[in-house]
Amino acid sequence: MRWKEEIGGSRRGRNWMSAMGVMFLLMAAIILVRNAILLALDHSAGVVGPPLAQFLDNFVNGQVTNEKFALAMIAGGGFLLYWGFFKKKEEYGPPDDRDWRRSYR
Repeated sequence: MRWKEEIGGSRRGRNWMSAMGVMFLLMAAIILVRNAILLALDHSAGVVGPPLAQFLDNFVNGQVTNEKFALAMIAGGGFLLYWGFFKKKEEYGPPDDRDWRRSYR
């Protein structure tokens, strides 16, 4: 099987770091949407105060909350996505003399 570069395509961003970055961003979005919906449902049942104020308060209070964890996931996912897209390109050419010497040590 020939690599995509040999055919003329590009492998830009097609590695595990990009995939994990997208997964982290997607899971963080799911956590934030789920928490917003749950707070809205609690507000409609009359359990807690205004949902937007409490949702935003979870970002700045002193407790460890899902919202802060989601922010860390967004930062980590953004870093992995950046690293996956702008990582140094690997060379797939034939090994040179230095590579041959290194492989037999």
